[in-house]
Amino acid sequence: MESTLQFLADLVGGKITAGDPDLTILGFQSLSDAGDTDISFFGNEKYLQDLKESKAAAILVPPPSAGEFVTPEAVALIEVENPILAFDTIIREFGVAKPAFRPGIHPSASIGENCKIDPGSVSILPNAVVFDGSKIGSGTRIGAGAVVGENCEIGSDCEIGPNVSLREGSKIGDRVIIHSGVVIGGDGYGFEFADGRHQKIEQLGIVRVENDVEIGANTTIDRARFGETVIGEGTKIDNLCQIAHNVVIGKHCLVVAQTGISGSTRIGNYVTLAAQCGVAGHLTIADQTICGARSGVISSIKESGGTWFGYPAKPIKESRRESMRIKQLGRVLERIKALEEKPNQQS
Repeated sequence: MESTLQFLADLVGGKITAGDPDLTILGFQSLSDAGDTDISFFGNEKYLQDLKESKAAAILVPPPSAGEFVTPEAVALIEVENPILAFDTIIREFGVAKPAFRPGIHPSASIGENCKIDPGSVSILPNAVVFDGSKIGSGTRIGAGAVVGENCEIGSDCEIGPNVSLREGSKIGDRVIIHSGVVIGGDGYGFEFADGRHQKIEQLGIVRVENDVEIGANTTIDRARFGETVIGEGTKIDNLCQIAHNVVIGKHCLVVAQTGISGSTRIGNYVTLAAQCGVAGHLTIADQTICGARSGVISSIKESGGTWFGYPAKPIKESRRESMRIKQLGRVLERIKALEEKPNQQS
Protein backbone atom coordinates (compact mmCIF):
# COMPACT_ATOMS: atom_id res chain seq x y z
CA MET A 1 0.00 0.00 0.00
CA GLU A 2 1.14 3.54 -0.79
CA SER A 3 -1.32 6.40 -0.69
CA THR A 4 -1.86 9.95 0.47
CA LEU A 5 -4.00 11.23 3.29
CA GLN A 6 -6.19 13.10 0.80
CA PHE A 7 -6.79 10.00 -1.33
CA LEU A 8 -7.85 8.02 1.74
CA ALA A 9 -10.14 10.81 2.92
CA ASP A 10 -11.82 10.88 -0.48
CA LEU A 11 -12.02 7.07 -0.53
CA VAL A 12 -13.95 6.91 2.75
CA GLY A 13 -15.95 10.11 2.27
CA GLY A 14 -14.20 11.78 5.20
CA LYS A 15 -12.83 15.21 6.07
CA ILE A 16 -9.22 15.97 7.00
CA THR A 17 -9.29 17.90 10.27
CA ALA A 18 -5.55 17.75 11.01
CA GLY A 19 -2.44 16.95 9.00
CA ASP A 20 -0.95 17.43 5.54
CA PRO A 21 -3.19 16.16 2.71
CA ASP A 22 -0.02 15.00 0.91
CA LEU A 23 1.14 12.87 3.84
CA THR A 24 2.24 9.44 2.58
CA ILE A 25 0.57 6.41 4.17
CA LEU A 26 2.20 3.00 3.66
CA GLY A 27 0.09 0.65 5.77
CA PHE A 28 -2.80 0.10 8.16
CA GLN A 29 -2.78 -1.29 11.69
CA SER A 30 -4.63 -1.26 15.01
CA LEU A 31 -4.09 1.74 17.27
CA SER A 32 -1.64 -0.14 19.48
CA ASP A 33 0.39 -1.64 16.62
CA ALA A 34 0.44 1.27 14.15
CA GLY A 35 3.72 2.98 13.31
CA ASP A 36 4.63 6.36 11.88
CA THR A 37 3.62 5.43 8.32
CA ASP A 38 0.34 3.67 9.17
CA ILE A 39 -3.29 4.72 9.32
CA SER A 40 -5.53 3.40 12.10
CA PHE A 41 -9.03 4.03 13.44
CA PHE A 42 -10.84 4.82 16.68
CA GLY A 43 -14.23 3.15 16.75
CA ASN A 44 -14.90 2.18 20.36
CA GLU A 45 -14.49 4.05 23.63
CA LYS A 46 -12.83 0.95 25.12
CA TYR A 47 -9.75 1.98 23.16
CA LEU A 48 -9.43 5.53 24.51
CA GLN A 49 -6.06 4.77 26.10
CA ASP A 50 -4.78 3.11 22.92
CA LEU A 51 -5.88 6.19 20.99
CA LYS A 52 -4.04 8.51 23.34
CA GLU A 53 -0.81 6.48 23.10
CA SER A 54 -0.97 5.52 19.41
CA LYS A 55 2.09 6.09 17.19
CA ALA A 56 -0.02 6.09 14.00
CA ALA A 57 0.62 8.68 11.30
CA ALA A 58 -3.11 9.13 10.74
CA ILE A 59 -6.28 8.06 12.52
CA LEU A 60 -9.89 7.81 11.40
CA VAL A 61 -12.06 9.40 14.11
CA PRO A 62 -15.79 9.98 14.59
CA PRO A 63 -17.34 13.47 14.62
CA PRO A 64 -17.22 15.44 17.90
CA SER A 65 -20.86 14.59 18.53
CA ALA A 66 -19.78 10.98 19.22
CA GLY A 67 -18.12 12.05 22.49
CA GLU A 68 -14.88 13.46 23.84
CA PHE A 69 -11.55 11.81 23.10
CA VAL A 70 -7.89 12.84 23.18
CA THR A 71 -5.67 12.20 20.17
CA PRO A 72 -1.85 12.18 20.09
CA GLU A 73 -0.13 15.42 19.16
CA ALA A 74 0.94 15.90 15.54
CA VAL A 75 -1.22 13.03 14.27
CA ALA A 76 -3.24 13.46 11.08
CA LEU A 77 -6.98 13.02 11.51
CA ILE A 78 -9.75 12.07 9.09
CA GLU A 79 -13.24 12.62 10.46
CA VAL A 80 -15.82 10.08 9.29
CA GLU A 81 -19.29 9.06 10.41
CA ASN A 82 -18.28 5.44 11.10
CA PRO A 83 -14.52 4.82 11.53
CA ILE A 84 -14.95 1.04 11.67
CA LEU A 85 -16.62 0.83 8.26
CA ALA A 86 -14.28 3.46 6.83
CA PHE A 87 -11.23 1.46 7.93
CA ASP A 88 -12.75 -1.66 6.38
CA THR A 89 -13.11 0.26 3.10
CA ILE A 90 -9.37 0.99 3.17
CA ILE A 91 -8.56 -2.66 3.91
CA ARG A 92 -10.73 -3.79 1.00
CA GLU A 93 -8.95 -1.33 -1.28
CA PHE A 94 -5.38 -2.15 -0.25
CA GLY A 95 -5.49 -5.39 1.75
CA VAL A 96 -4.61 -8.91 0.72
CA ALA A 97 -6.80 -9.91 -2.19
CA LYS A 98 -9.06 -12.94 -1.91
CA PRO A 99 -8.35 -15.83 -4.27
CA ALA A 100 -9.45 -14.88 -7.75
CA PHE A 101 -12.80 -16.21 -8.92
CA ARG A 102 -12.02 -18.64 -11.73
CA PRO A 103 -15.13 -20.02 -13.42
CA GLY A 104 -15.18 -23.68 -14.23
CA ILE A 105 -15.58 -27.15 -12.79
CA HIS A 106 -12.44 -28.94 -11.61
CA PRO A 107 -11.93 -32.36 -13.25
CA SER A 108 -12.01 -34.11 -9.87
CA ALA A 109 -15.40 -32.63 -8.95
CA SER A 110 -18.49 -34.79 -9.39
CA ILE A 111 -21.70 -33.32 -10.83
CA GLY A 112 -24.96 -35.27 -10.78
CA GLU A 113 -27.72 -35.45 -13.35
CA ASN A 114 -30.27 -32.73 -14.12
CA CYS A 115 -28.29 -30.03 -12.32
CA LYS A 116 -28.71 -26.40 -13.35
CA ILE A 117 -25.12 -25.17 -13.40
CA ASP A 118 -23.42 -22.89 -15.91
CA PRO A 119 -19.73 -23.90 -15.92
CA GLY A 120 -18.87 -20.48 -17.30
CA SER A 121 -20.31 -18.61 -14.32
CA VAL A 122 -19.60 -20.80 -11.28
CA SER A 123 -16.42 -22.14 -9.68
CA ILE A 124 -16.44 -25.70 -8.37
CA LEU A 125 -13.13 -26.68 -6.77
CA PRO A 126 -11.38 -30.06 -6.40
CA ASN A 127 -13.28 -33.05 -5.01
CA ALA A 128 -16.54 -31.17 -4.54
CA VAL A 129 -19.68 -33.25 -5.09
CA VAL A 130 -22.98 -31.89 -6.40
CA PHE A 131 -25.81 -34.41 -6.39
CA ASP A 132 -28.72 -34.76 -8.81
CA GLY A 133 -31.16 -31.94 -9.39
CA SER A 134 -29.25 -29.17 -7.66
CA LYS A 135 -29.13 -25.57 -8.85
CA ILE A 136 -26.18 -23.19 -8.38
CA GLY A 137 -26.37 -19.49 -9.26
CA SER A 138 -23.82 -17.40 -11.12
CA GLY A 139 -20.77 -16.10 -9.29
CA THR A 140 -20.93 -18.82 -6.64
CA ARG A 141 -17.84 -20.74 -5.55
CA ILE A 142 -18.09 -24.29 -4.15
CA GLY A 143 -15.01 -25.07 -2.03
CA ALA A 144 -12.82 -28.14 -2.17
CA GLY A 145 -14.46 -31.22 -0.72
CA ALA A 146 -17.85 -29.58 -0.27
CA VAL A 147 -20.98 -31.70 -0.72
CA VAL A 148 -24.20 -30.31 -2.18
CA GLY A 149 -27.03 -32.79 -1.70
CA GLU A 150 -29.88 -33.66 -4.02
CA ASN A 151 -32.23 -30.87 -5.10
CA CYS A 152 -30.38 -28.11 -3.26
CA GLU A 153 -30.68 -24.52 -4.45
CA ILE A 154 -27.80 -22.07 -4.04
CA GLY A 155 -28.18 -18.46 -5.15
CA SER A 156 -25.77 -16.08 -6.83
CA ASP A 157 -22.41 -14.80 -5.54
CA CYS A 158 -22.22 -17.26 -2.64
CA GLU A 159 -19.06 -18.59 -1.01
CA ILE A 160 -19.42 -22.22 0.09
CA GLY A 161 -16.25 -23.12 2.01
CA PRO A 162 -14.19 -26.30 1.99
CA ASN A 163 -15.85 -29.42 3.39
CA VAL A 164 -19.24 -27.80 3.83
CA SER A 165 -22.17 -30.23 3.73
CA LEU A 166 -25.49 -29.02 2.35
CA ARG A 167 -27.95 -31.84 2.80
CA GLU A 168 -30.75 -32.60 0.37
CA GLY A 169 -33.31 -29.89 -0.32
CA SER A 170 -31.44 -27.04 1.38
CA LYS A 171 -32.13 -23.58 -0.03
CA ILE A 172 -29.42 -20.92 0.11
CA GLY A 173 -30.06 -17.31 -0.94
CA ASP A 174 -27.78 -14.82 -2.67
CA ARG A 175 -24.45 -13.51 -1.31
CA VAL A 176 -24.35 -16.09 1.46
CA ILE A 177 -20.99 -17.00 3.02
CA ILE A 178 -20.70 -20.46 4.59
CA HIS A 179 -17.36 -21.22 6.22
CA SER A 180 -15.49 -24.51 6.40
CA GLY A 181 -17.06 -27.53 8.02
CA VAL A 182 -20.62 -26.22 8.30
CA VAL A 183 -23.39 -28.81 8.08
CA ILE A 184 -26.77 -27.55 6.91
CA GLY A 185 -29.79 -29.82 6.77
CA GLY A 186 -28.72 -32.72 8.96
CA ASP A 187 -31.54 -34.51 10.76
CA GLY A 188 -33.14 -32.73 13.68
CA TYR A 189 -32.75 -34.28 17.11
CA GLY A 190 -36.09 -36.02 17.20
CA PHE A 191 -36.80 -39.19 19.21
CA GLU A 192 -39.80 -40.74 20.98
CA PHE A 193 -39.30 -43.07 23.94
CA ALA A 194 -41.39 -46.20 23.54
CA ASP A 195 -40.98 -49.90 24.28
CA GLY A 196 -37.90 -49.20 26.37
CA ARG A 197 -35.92 -47.38 23.71
CA HIS A 198 -35.57 -44.04 21.94
CA GLN A 199 -37.19 -44.39 18.52
CA LYS A 200 -36.10 -42.02 15.75
CA ILE A 201 -38.68 -39.56 14.40
CA GLU A 202 -38.32 -38.84 10.69
CA GLN A 203 -37.21 -35.32 9.78
CA LEU A 204 -38.82 -34.43 6.45
CA GLY A 205 -38.34 -30.65 6.20
CA ILE A 206 -35.52 -28.48 4.91
CA VAL A 207 -33.30 -25.54 5.87
CA ARG A 208 -33.75 -22.17 4.15
CA VAL A 209 -30.98 -19.58 4.44
CA GLU A 210 -31.95 -16.12 3.19
CA ASN A 211 -29.83 -13.50 1.42
CA ASP A 212 -26.63 -12.00 2.91
CA VAL A 213 -26.29 -14.50 5.75
CA GLU A 214 -22.85 -15.54 7.02
CA ILE A 215 -22.34 -18.81 8.90
CA GLY A 216 -19.14 -19.52 10.84
CA ALA A 217 -17.00 -22.64 10.74
CA ASN A 218 -18.34 -25.93 12.10
CA THR A 219 -21.79 -24.58 12.86
CA THR A 220 -24.71 -26.99 12.38
CA ILE A 221 -28.24 -26.12 11.32
CA ASP A 222 -30.74 -28.99 11.40
CA ARG A 223 -33.53 -29.62 8.93
CA ALA A 224 -37.10 -29.16 10.11
CA ARG A 225 -39.27 -32.09 11.06
CA PHE A 226 -41.90 -30.57 8.74
CA GLY A 227 -41.62 -27.29 6.85
CA GLU A 228 -38.48 -25.19 7.23
CA THR A 229 -35.73 -24.19 9.62
CA VAL A 230 -35.11 -20.55 8.63
CA ILE A 231 -32.12 -18.23 8.95
CA GLY A 232 -33.32 -14.71 8.16
CA GLU A 233 -31.81 -12.15 5.83
CA GLY A 234 -28.55 -10.55 6.95
CA THR A 235 -28.11 -12.70 10.06
CA LYS A 236 -24.53 -13.49 11.08
CA ILE A 237 -23.82 -16.75 12.91
CA ASP A 238 -20.43 -17.37 14.53
CA ASN A 239 -18.40 -20.59 14.75
CA LEU A 240 -19.56 -23.72 16.58
CA CYS A 241 -23.22 -22.83 16.98
CA GLN A 242 -26.10 -25.32 16.98
CA ILE A 243 -29.46 -24.39 15.46
CA ALA A 244 -32.06 -27.10 16.03
CA HIS A 245 -34.96 -28.25 13.86
CA ASN A 246 -37.80 -25.83 13.05
CA VAL A 247 -36.00 -22.84 14.58
CA VAL A 248 -36.82 -19.56 12.85
CA ILE A 249 -34.24 -16.78 13.22
CA GLY A 250 -35.31 -13.33 12.02
CA LYS A 251 -33.48 -10.71 10.01
CA HIS A 252 -30.10 -9.17 10.89
CA CYS A 253 -29.53 -11.14 14.08
CA LEU A 254 -26.14 -11.89 15.67
CA VAL A 255 -25.56 -15.39 17.06
CA VAL A 256 -22.14 -15.58 18.73
CA ALA A 257 -19.87 -18.60 19.23
CA GLN A 258 -21.05 -21.78 20.96
CA THR A 259 -24.64 -20.64 21.23
CA GLY A 260 -27.32 -23.32 21.05
CA ILE A 261 -30.97 -22.79 20.10
CA SER A 262 -33.38 -25.64 20.80
CA GLY A 263 -36.11 -26.83 18.49
CA SER A 264 -39.08 -24.77 17.29
CA THR A 265 -37.92 -21.55 18.97
CA ARG A 266 -38.62 -18.32 17.11
CA ILE A 267 -36.06 -15.51 17.29
CA GLY A 268 -37.19 -12.02 16.25
CA ASN A 269 -35.36 -9.46 14.12
CA TYR A 270 -32.17 -7.69 15.23
CA VAL A 271 -31.66 -10.02 18.18
CA THR A 272 -28.18 -10.57 19.66
CA LEU A 273 -27.31 -13.84 21.40
CA ALA A 274 -23.83 -13.42 22.88
CA ALA A 275 -21.32 -16.27 23.31
CA GLN A 276 -22.48 -19.55 24.85
CA CYS A 277 -26.13 -18.57 25.18
CA GLY A 278 -28.52 -21.45 25.59
CA VAL A 279 -32.13 -21.08 24.44
CA ALA A 280 -34.73 -23.69 25.37
CA GLY A 281 -37.20 -25.06 22.85
CA HIS A 282 -40.61 -23.77 21.75
CA LEU A 283 -39.92 -20.20 22.95
CA THR A 284 -40.27 -16.77 21.36
CA ILE A 285 -37.65 -14.01 21.70
CA ALA A 286 -38.87 -10.52 20.78
CA ASP A 287 -37.22 -8.17 18.30
CA GLN A 288 -34.06 -6.28 19.31
CA THR A 289 -33.47 -8.38 22.41
CA ILE A 290 -29.87 -8.72 23.64
CA CYS A 291 -28.92 -11.79 25.68
CA GLY A 292 -25.55 -11.50 27.42
CA ALA A 293 -22.85 -14.16 27.27
CA ARG A 294 -23.73 -17.52 28.87
CA SER A 295 -27.34 -16.54 29.43
CA GLY A 296 -29.82 -19.39 29.75
CA VAL A 297 -33.20 -18.50 28.25
CA ILE A 298 -35.84 -20.87 29.62
CA SER A 299 -38.99 -18.81 29.04
CA SER A 300 -40.20 -16.55 26.24
CA ILE A 301 -39.09 -12.91 26.09
CA LYS A 302 -42.15 -10.99 24.93
CA GLU A 303 -41.11 -7.32 25.19
CA SER A 304 -38.77 -6.03 22.49
CA GLY A 305 -35.58 -4.08 23.05
CA GLY A 306 -34.54 -5.50 26.42
CA THR A 307 -31.16 -6.74 27.62
CA TRP A 308 -31.18 -10.05 29.49
CA PHE A 309 -28.46 -11.86 31.40
CA GLY A 310 -27.77 -14.83 33.65
CA TYR A 311 -29.34 -18.20 34.35
CA PRO A 312 -32.20 -18.25 34.17
CA ALA A 313 -32.01 -15.14 32.00
CA LYS A 314 -33.53 -12.03 33.59
CA PRO A 315 -33.66 -8.35 32.65
CA ILE A 316 -30.13 -7.11 33.23
CA LYS A 317 -31.03 -4.65 36.01
CA GLU A 318 -32.77 -7.42 37.93
CA SER A 319 -29.82 -9.74 37.33
CA ARG A 320 -27.38 -7.14 38.67
CA ARG A 321 -29.51 -6.52 41.76
CA GLU A 322 -29.59 -10.25 42.41
CA SER A 323 -25.80 -10.47 42.06
CA MET A 324 -25.37 -7.64 44.56
CA ARG A 325 -27.67 -9.40 47.04
CA ILE A 326 -25.64 -12.60 46.70
CA LYS A 327 -22.44 -10.64 47.38
CA GLN A 328 -24.04 -9.23 50.54
CA LEU A 329 -25.07 -12.65 51.87
CA GLY A 330 -21.76 -13.14 53.67
CA ARG A 331 -22.22 -9.97 55.70
CA VAL A 332 -25.86 -10.80 56.40
CA LEU A 333 -24.92 -14.26 57.69
CA GLU A 334 -22.27 -12.73 59.94
CA ARG A 335 -24.85 -10.35 61.41
CA ILE A 336 -27.32 -13.20 61.98
CA LYS A 337 -24.62 -15.26 63.66
CA ALA A 338 -23.70 -12.32 65.89
CA LEU A 339 -27.34 -11.80 66.87
CA GLU A 340 -27.74 -15.49 67.66
CA GLU A 341 -24.68 -15.42 69.92
CA LYS A 342 -25.88 -12.43 72.00
CA PRO A 343 -28.45 -14.35 74.11
CA ASN A 344 -25.80 -16.96 74.90
CA GLN A 345 -23.37 -14.27 76.03
CA GLN A 346 -26.02 -12.69 78.30
CA SER A 347 -26.82 -15.99 79.93
